[in-house]
Amino acid sequence: MGFLGKIKQFFGIGTVKVNVTVPAAFSVDDPSISGTVELVAKSDQEIVSVEVKFEEKWSTGRGDDKTEKTFDLGVQKFPGFTMKAGETKKIDYTVPFTYSKSDNDRMAEKGGVVGGLGKLSKFADGEKSTFHVVATCDIKGATFDPNDVKEVKKK
Repeated sequence: MGFLGKIKQFFGIGTVKVNVTVPAAFSVDDPSISGTVELVAKSDQEIVSVEVKFEEKWSTGRGDDKTEKTFDLGVQKFPGFTMKAGETKKIDYTVPFTYSKSDNDRMAEKGGVVGGLGKLSKFADGEKSTFHVVATCDIKGATFDPNDVKEVKKK
């Protein structure tokens, strides 16, 4: 590998393309989320590991008062392997997860007056959650590992 090839490898350019498939929606009562990770090698590569993570990005507030947190709901890790240039590999994943509801979510579920207060409080706080599946391919010699992120809607 020449000098330019080593630089590209360092930055993860021309290594592996990652594409993750996710379900259209999930239920918080589901025990897991499943899909497929497709890897396409652009050059010969040694894959150290593949990690699939299900995460929630939770935010409250608006404008300058907005705060965001990311919670890992579940992770599945696969061992490494070697890929040749042009090779495609598909990995099926099932990530078990545990969803924890906010206080406002728990109040909103109760229904009636308490449920109405929970929904109002959630709106007033500007509370919002988005959910993502993140697939990351750890490549030997690459500082910036290729990944793919897809949003999943909550039912």
